[in-house]
Amino acid sequence: MCDVAKEAWRKYLIQLQVNPLWTKALTSGVVAALGEALAQKISGVKKIELRKVLLFSVFGFAYGGPFGHYLHKLMSIIFKGKNDTRTVAKMVLFEQLTSSPCNNLLFMLYYGLVIEGRTWALVKNKIKKDFTPVQLAAWKVGPMVAWVNNQFVPLELRVIFQCFVGLCWTIFLNLKARSAVIKDP
Repeated sequence: MCDVAKEAWRKYLIQLQVNPLWTKALTSGVVAALGEALAQKISGVKKIELRKVLLFSVFGFAYGGPFGHYLHKLMSIIFKGKNDTRTVAKMVLFEQLTSSPCNNLLFMLYYGLVIEGRTWALVKNKIKKDFTPVQLAAWKVGPMVAWVNNQFVPLELRVIFQCFVGLCWTIFLNLKARSAVIKDP
């Protein structure tokens, strides 16, 4: 089994070199779907809602992977590929003040409008109520994750690292969003 895993990892790394955007998009889509399926199970859903799993996969594939790919490319240009302590601190600040709020807002919009099929008015009220607590929670964890990612993870693996951390964050956001479904009239 170990040889199979090593060979799969080797082929995956080759794909990251040959088709980086496509590979990161696919990885993000698969991990997003896995996060949704796990969130459903954790929240007590008896039968997995495949539509939601598919919609999470679409979000990861169409947005998560590509956004992360281009964000890290842009940051490597802006910060000239450096990873000294001062530069990493600037990268963390940049990421936390720009992409973190944008990603959380976009996720909340997508979840409410597309996945749950709620009206704009309901989604807007949900965002007004929950965006600040969600973002504050993100800022409790995000800077540490961004620091590790930018300090220690090679550029080509940063999106994958974020995908797996994002799996946990997706479960958190998903469970937070589901709590509103129970409370909505």
